[in-house]
Amino acid sequence: MAISSALSDRKRPIAISVALFILLSSLFLLLSPAPSALPFFFSPTSRFSSSSSSRAAPAPPQTPLPISASAPPQTPLPVSSPAPPQTPLPVSSPSPPQTPIPVPADASSHETASGGSSSSAADLPRPEAAATADVADTNATQLGHGMLPAAAAQVSTSVDTKEITAGVSGGRGAKGGGGEEKPVEAPSWGLCAVGRRVEPADYIPCLDNVKAVKALKSIRHMEHRERHCPTKPRPRCLVPLPAGYRLPLPWPRSRDMIWYNNVPHPKLVEYKKDQNWVRKSGNYFVFPGGGTQFKAGVTRYIRFIEQIMPQIKWGTHARTVLDVGCGVASFGGYLLDRNVITMSIAPKDEHEAQIQFALERGIPALLAVIGTQKLPFPDNSFDVIHCARCRVHWYADGGKPLLELNRVLRPGGYYIWSATPVYRRGKRDEDDWNAMVTLTKSICWRTVVKSKDVNRIGVVIYQKPTSNSCYTERKNNEPPLCSGSNGRSPWYTPLDSCLLLPVLSKSSEGNSWPISWPERLNIRSSTSSENSSTWFSQENFDSDTKNWNGLISEVYSSEFAVNWSSIRNVMDMNAGFGGFAASFIDRPLWVMNVVPFDQPDTLPIIFNRGLIGVYHDWCESFNTYPRTYDLLHMSYLLQSLANRCDIIEIAAEIDRILRPGRWFVLQDNIGMIRKMDRILRSLHYKTAIMRRQFLVARKSFWRPDSTGS
Repeated sequence: MAISSALSDRKRPIAISVALFILLSSLFLLLSPAPSALPFFFSPTSRFSSSSSSRAAPAPPQTPLPISASAPPQTPLPVSSPAPPQTPLPVSSPSPPQTPIPVPADASSHETASGGSSSSAADLPRPEAAATADVADTNATQLGHGMLPAAAAQVSTSVDTKEITAGVSGGRGAKGGGGEEKPVEAPSWGLCAVGRRVEPADYIPCLDNVKAVKALKSIRHMEHRERHCPTKPRPRCLVPLPAGYRLPLPWPRSRDMIWYNNVPHPKLVEYKKDQNWVRKSGNYFVFPGGGTQFKAGVTRYIRFIEQIMPQIKWGTHARTVLDVGCGVASFGGYLLDRNVITMSIAPKDEHEAQIQFALERGIPALLAVIGTQKLPFPDNSFDVIHCARCRVHWYADGGKPLLELNRVLRPGGYYIWSATPVYRRGKRDEDDWNAMVTLTKSICWRTVVKSKDVNRIGVVIYQKPTSNSCYTERKNNEPPLCSGSNGRSPWYTPLDSCLLLPVLSKSSEGNSWPISWPERLNIRSSTSSENSSTWFSQENFDSDTKNWNGLISEVYSSEFAVNWSSIRNVMDMNAGFGGFAASFIDRPLWVMNVVPFDQPDTLPIIFNRGLIGVYHDWCESFNTYPRTYDLLHMSYLLQSLANRCDIIEIAAEIDRILRPGRWFVLQDNIGMIRKMDRILRSLHYKTAIMRRQFLVARKSFWRPDSTGS
């Protein structure tokens, strides 16, 4: 007994020591913000590890709401209240510091673009309400090549990765989820080699294909202003910056003035000096708000239109406008004050850089021409179409140009035409007016009002009918009625020579005007054209809206290293129902909603919501100038694109469109994210991988010295 008692006395200190060690270790693990710092206790199989599930088995792709009738809609898991915003720590750059772009001496510090790779707060702005957090997932940090916020680096308990569903367009073609992907080889980059008379800094591959334009047999119908995209190999090169380029002025200041060096094209100053389009003042271009038909100012012109036709009700009844031959887009720019969103279009022609001026000002605009092919918009989409001396011969070629306007104008919508044939009485103007009268009657447009303003500038306003009765009762079947709806996308489709009738539903819902703005934003109203938008249920639409509202408020706004106050021009490259754009409707930015031509056709719904967008193929260049968008957003599209074109070519186009110092946000499976991350880092972008389904990348000012293909 004495021996046993002695042994127990000897073990007692050891037992107490072990108990204290276990107690202290447990307390340390509970209180530590970074358990991965203790690999002994933090094994790959631990349930605390943010990446344990992915190491155990490849994660399936995040599946957004289905949009076809073949699959029932999936109900997303509820998103709980957001966790407190976390402040992302500085993201390091894999590239050496770059030489800053020269800037004029009068530039203020917040407006000057710096090409360095500084990690200061000014270099990578963070959400103002964020709090500093430690990094919990070293594996995620390594992927992002920088420090990530704890809320993004590990699976959040408030908004789990599995609970976040993407927009309606996500998930198509996203095969394999987070499985092993073949690594993409980082390319070597050079500057684009362009043709004669093409400004390298303004290069648009599908509009500056000099070889293809020279081979055209005719340019009578503006064929040389249409798209002629390079065939394989497609461009894998970069566009240089103009000398002295700097970050654009913030909105709304940018509407009235921009940096001269950003768009150094003074031709319009002289060419339109008596029409108040644009003036040069020191280091700036200044836009007085004038135009060819509204020399006294666009504000007075907009008010005049509402005075002669009160039923237009800018910003409530009339929300979406197409401005054809827009000049520098002052009409659309000032309609924004009335809650009207305008798609301003013009070709890349002798009116040097007019669309580039518009986008630099922060006004929605697109390079487009009514030539031989349809505009990239759905049928019956715009509430109003406007043309002020837009130099389009509407009655030429059997009236095809006006038939195209009729196609994209909503039933009951208005066409506002201000041109010399309306108010001048010369022989040529009278002939043009008579031809227009004949054509508008033949397509059943009603003349609502014809008037002159105080400057004796005339305006005529037509209205498209809301029923088919006039079309079927015409004595002369010219232009002929199309034989039913062809159901084709307008992408690369020839202009119609026939009159396409709206398809009216039995309940008359098809020809009804959308409810007033802003209520129409949250209603999935049917389109008045026969297309796939009728396949989508209100349940799908509502779920998509709810999901994007949750993502924007709880992830995009609070966790991403994006300075949203500097964002004006935004593009959603795979827009679905437009839920991403709708979630930002109260912010001082606008969104170009792009629906890929080979994806389900949701663009009519986007227009019915009071938003704007276009069809496009992302294996080709977009109809915009370089450096025209502050943020590009792509959700679950990259996999399907990679099946048709090279991801390096897509990255080159993203780089062409994006402004230096601005952001690209990708939502996709982890395999595609890693591929794009590697390519963007070869472009000296600063990148961060968030939640294993987001890539946030900020473009640098770096440009290669050599010329590439």
